[in-house]
Amino acid sequence: MREIFALAREKGILVQKVDKQALNKFVQETAHQGVIALVAPKAYVAVEEIIEAVRPGEEPFLLLLDEISDPHNLGAILRTADAAGVHGVIIPRRRSAPLTPTVAKSSAGAIEHVPVARVANIAQTIDTLKKRGIWLIGAEPGGQELFWDVPLDGPLALVIGGEDKGLGRLVKDRCDVLVRLPMFGQVNSLNASVAAALLVYEVIRQRRKALKHEGVSHS
Repeated sequence: MREIFALAREKGILVQKVDKQALNKFVQETAHQGVIALVAPKAYVAVEEIIEAVRPGEEPFLLLLDEISDPHNLGAILRTADAAGVHGVIIPRRRSAPLTPTVAKSSAGAIEHVPVARVANIAQTIDTLKKRGIWLIGAEPGGQELFWDVPLDGPLALVIGGEDKGLGRLVKDRCDVLVRLPMFGQVNSLNASVAAALLVYEVIRQRRKALKHEGVSHS
């Protein structure tokens, strides 16, 4: 707490001490651990803003989340996206967890650093991304390819389905490639945030390998 108070003073943030009941009124969805911050709601961005913000020389790397309804999963995915340098995350307006205090806490602060676009129709958004030269890679238990056998070093968007039913039919049909994770146990699927993390870091691995190969070729 002393460190929090010191940082708040350093940043010119007003600190007010109240009893636990007062904190409970502000935060009802998640444990506050004795301290909360009141901030402006996190603003959504447009998909075009995410794409235009990609730095020269980098390939676009996006995450599309098809009906991720669990705010803890959404927060964990945002945390992975920030760690891996994903340019932005796209979620649908309906049947998806919005950006809430629970998402913010589960993201461990990543919500402030990862642009999130909220769209009316994920399938139409996929069509828009394709026109921009972005490949759509869908995660699906029945996918044709294992995820590590598919080239993932170009401009792409990973599409992750909801916790219960996976990718919707229209979304699945629009993906360029459907990939699967190898499953050897009795449970036939992984938590959405875990699956997203595995796929995201395979993209990072392949991109690093491609850069090293280019370096050798040019030398």
